[in-house]
Amino acid sequence: MARSTSKDAQDLFRALWSAYSATPTNLKIIDLYVMFAVFTALIQIVYMALVGSFPFNSFLSGVLSCVGTAVLAVCLRIQVNKENKEFKDLAPERAFADFVLCNVVLHLVIMNFLG
Repeated sequence: MARSTSKDAQDLFRALWSAYSATPTNLKIIDLYVMFAVFTALIQIVYMALVGSFPFNSFLSGVLSCVGTAVLAVCLRIQVNKENKEFKDLAPERAFADFVLCNVVLHLVIMNFLG
């Protein structure tokens, strides 16, 4: 039973990898950016757990900045994806401009929250 489960898992990962290899390069770059933002948030959470959270506003600002940036990048990925028919009339340049503007607003709020 365990062998069939591991073989099924290997087949699943191979299928996922082959499907992901057909993903366009610009979407893969956005995926890397999302993973970086989430990884940075996780590092901050681990640091807070180990060292402490004396300036708690700073901790919240850092984590919310990373999570907000990751969410905005996922929205950008959805809008730029050519296979998504919901945003077919939206130009990629417009989607990127929305991403940049929302990031500026997000980080202005984060800087205001720092105090």
